[in-house]
Amino acid sequence: MLSLIEQIKSGALWDFPGGIHPPENKAQSVTESIVSASIPREIVLPIKQHIGKPGQIIVSQGDKVLKGQALTRYDTSFMLPVHAPTSGIICAIEPRTTAHPSGLSELCIVIEPDGQDVWIERETRKEFTDYTADELIEIIRQAGISGMGGAGFPTAKKVQAGLGRTEIFIVNAAECEPYITADDMLMQTFADEVIKGIEIVEHILKPKLTIIGIEDNKPAAIKALEQAGEHKDIVIRVVPTKYPSGGERQLIKLLTNKEVPENGIPADIGLLVQNVGSLQAIKRAICDGEPLIDRIVTLTGNTFQQPRNVRALIGTPIQALLDEFGYTADKKLPRLIMGGPMMGFTLPHSNVPITKTTNCILAPTVKEISTTQNEMSCIRCGQCAEVCPASLLPQQLYWHSKAEEYEKCEDLNLKDCIECGACAFVCPSEIPLVQYYRQSKAEIRTRKEEAQAAERAKIRFEERKGRLERDKIDRENRFKKAAQERRKEIKDSDGKDTIAAAIARVKAQKSESVSDEPTVKPAVAAAIARAKAKQAAAKEAGQSEPDNSEMIKLREDRKRLAREKKAQRSDLAEQLDVKPAPADDDPKKAAVAAAIARAKARKAEQAKTTEQSDIEPVPADDDPKKAAVAAAIARAKARKAEQAKTTEQSEVKPAPADDDPKKAAVAAAIARAKARKAEQAKTTEQSDIEPVPVDDDPKKAAVAAAIARAKARKAQNQQNHKLEEDE
Repeated sequence: MLSLIEQIKSGALWDFPGGIHPPENKAQSVTESIVSASIPREIVLPIKQHIGKPGQIIVSQGDKVLKGQALTRYDTSFMLPVHAPTSGIICAIEPRTTAHPSGLSELCIVIEPDGQDVWIERETRKEFTDYTADELIEIIRQAGISGMGGAGFPTAKKVQAGLGRTEIFIVNAAECEPYITADDMLMQTFADEVIKGIEIVEHILKPKLTIIGIEDNKPAAIKALEQAGEHKDIVIRVVPTKYPSGGERQLIKLLTNKEVPENGIPADIGLLVQNVGSLQAIKRAICDGEPLIDRIVTLTGNTFQQPRNVRALIGTPIQALLDEFGYTADKKLPRLIMGGPMMGFTLPHSNVPITKTTNCILAPTVKEISTTQNEMSCIRCGQCAEVCPASLLPQQLYWHSKAEEYEKCEDLNLKDCIECGACAFVCPSEIPLVQYYRQSKAEIRTRKEEAQAAERAKIRFEERKGRLERDKIDRENRFKKAAQERRKEIKDSDGKDTIAAAIARVKAQKSESVSDEPTVKPAVAAAIARAKAKQAAAKEAGQSEPDNSEMIKLREDRKRLAREKKAQRSDLAEQLDVKPAPADDDPKKAAVAAAIARAKARKAEQAKTTEQSDIEPVPADDDPKKAAVAAAIARAKARKAEQAKTTEQSEVKPAPADDDPKKAAVAAAIARAKARKAEQAKTTEQSDIEPVPVDDDPKKAAVAAAIARAKARKAQNQQNHKLEEDE
């Protein structure tokens, strides 16, 4: 049994399922040779013209740039730089409408050409075999080359993925889309460059077989390739014209009978596919040192005076090409389609720039391609399933897409749809099936991105939470360990716990701060100590009467201090005494004044009792005369306290406010008079002492004095209690 490579060399061909035969409309644009378009007045360069992330801008507004100069840089393999198509000045870096079905704006670099078209310094490499595969791949990446057949996958990344595992290298020259002839004219005009590009890729990948797949409706291109590839180990395989034979998976099936696995790439089965336009760009980048700054674009449709292919600078506004090459807008419905009638999309306006993936600008008339579409209900004819090249179920996908059941769409492998438009082309109900599929794909992609972002956020949150918990536990363990080590050190050093010692110190300080001052004054204590010492000395000496001179002197000092305090309180009471006020018409104010006067009287009485309590009792003395005098004084104090008690009981209570202001004024005056009388009684206290007969027995006199003092204290306590109740 022959191997796959031997079968291919022997001329074997296979077929892919489905497919259609739409009108080609290619002949009108291949009658004229390729011409170069003029440099436009403004060049708009989107920084993202490929699959992947955009590069980082390395220029600023106002900078002067040369032709071929890099305007962005890349950090990853899925980034590609963009280059200046001509020399000029950067006049703006701003969002502009780009070639996308959504018609949204993207960040672009706008260059105003200077007309000189000055190149940067270029490095040519005639002998590419002197360079390693990695060096050549890096040159391809620096040149910014991406797939020029429509997908825009970074070419360097694709070639790098096939290193060491590519057995068959396939060159895609089918160009199956109606109206488009860019690759056809490229092969007719630059067949030598295409073959040179194939040789460079063969040098990098070292495949076992290289095969060019081209449809049989391009005889001139086939002849040019055969002449350029003469004596080369390259198989040119002519395949029947069938749409979409130019699809990557369909061409692989057609030439090798292999199928790319789900979620896989051709490199997984030992294959690599490259477009002829990308191969020419590889040759110019390696051998001539030119980055990808222009490409061939098909201008076709009946609105052009002469449809043809032009080499236009990338970033050229489409309006500039229309003005230069004889475009006349359709009067009924002017419209521009980027791409072919099957997979292209309508542009929002004509100022959209040419990009690396732009291969055709189709400007049809209403008669040429009708826009009227009367969508009707699906009749379940099944024609869409018959022509689907990916062997999908377009009918079920349509139902689920319309019902927004995206999970079921994924179960039916919606992602494998290449959006060729064959199903919509044969649909008798004129349902725009591809539009439904594109919308569902975009929604699924958006939801996946949101879910991935949410999952990443959740993972970050959980990791942060776990990190904080670990830090907390580590911190607590460190504190515990440090405390245990400190306790151990203290116990080892002096046998005491640090915390217990600190608590003891705090308690000691607290007891010292809370402790009150000594109740006995130092001078009194010293005098008492001296007196006791003298008494003890006298007893030892056998004296009957001890020397009490120190105690007598101490008592005299206390009396003197009491008299001074008494005089001070009297002066203060006189200063606070309120003179009688004239009668006021307001009885309430008079009643308030009377109450204030009575309160002052009580205060003076309290001061009197306080003064009496300041005099400490004198200890019993052996002198009978002194004891008799003390007893008399005590009895006088008792009688005075009794008189004060009776006076307080007879005190007139404050009467309610009367309507007569004169009576209220009289009551206030009476209250003030009572206050003065109480003050005077205090001063005459000493004169009330009755003479007490002297008793010859000193012990009886001392007992009598003590009893008198007790009575005086009791009477004073009763008076104070009464005052508190009245208040």
